[in-house]
Amino acid sequence: MTALLKVINEGFGLAFREGAFSQPNQPKHTRMVRYFCRRLCEALDIEVTVHAPMPVEHALWVSNHVSWLDVAVIGSQTRIFFLAKAEIQNWPVFGRLAQAGGTLFIKRGSGDSVVVKEQISGFLNQKIPVLFFPEATTTDGSAVKRLHGKLLASAIATRTAIQPLVLCYVNEQGQLDQIVPFVDDNGFVPHLFQVLALKKIRAHLMPLPAISPEGHDVESLTAELHRQMSEGLLALQQQVLQPAYSA
Repeated sequence: MTALLKVINEGFGLAFREGAFSQPNQPKHTRMVRYFCRRLCEALDIEVTVHAPMPVEHALWVSNHVSWLDVAVIGSQTRIFFLAKAEIQNWPVFGRLAQAGGTLFIKRGSGDSVVVKEQISGFLNQKIPVLFFPEATTTDGSAVKRLHGKLLASAIATRTAIQPLVLCYVNEQGQLDQIVPFVDDNGFVPHLFQVLALKKIRAHLMPLPAISPEGHDVESLTAELHRQMSEGLLALQQQVLQPAYSA
C-alpha cells in the first residue's frame, strides 16, 4: 500500500506540473500517462509480458476488458489515451487522475456515444491514439463477449486503422486469474485490497494485426474485429495457460 500511495502522490504532482488538470487531453500528456502506468504496474507488482512487438503506427486501439488494471497494463506499453465508463470519474483518487490523464468518459446507454465519437475523430485527425474497450463491460477473461462497435465509426470517418489487442491474467497455477477480473458488481475499494493482497500479477498482452476500415461499415467492421479478437485471445491463452487436469 505504501508504494501505491507514493505513486499516486507522484501522479498528482506530475499532472499539476504538466498542466493536465487545467488543460487535459493535450498530445504531450500521452508520455505522462505511459510513465504513470509503468509506475503503477511497479507499485502493484504487475509483470507485463508482451507477446509481439507493440505497433507504432497511428490507429484507433481496442482491447478485451478484464479489469481496471487493463489501463495500467496497456498504458505501460504504449502512449495512448483511454475511453472509460462515466462511473470511473467518481472513483476515489483514481477518478481524478484518470481525468488528468486525458480519459474520455461515456455514460452507458446514453446519447453520449455520438459526442464521444466526434471527440475520438478529433483525436484521430490529430494523430493522437485512443483506446476503448468495445465489450463495454469487464469479463472473466475467458472469451471475448459481444462487441459494441458504434465508436468504430470514428475510424471509418477518419480512415484510421483499428489496432486490436488481447490480454489475460494468469495465476501461479498457470490458469486464468480469478481475483484480477473486476466483475460481479465488485466495489472498487474492496477489489483494490484484493489485488494488493496478491503476491504478483502476471499480465499477458498480445497486439494483433491492424484492420483497415476501407470497404467496411460499422456492422461488418465490428464482426471482423470480434472474429480476430476471439481468435487472438484463444491463441494467447494456448501460449500462456497450463492444461487443467481433473482429479
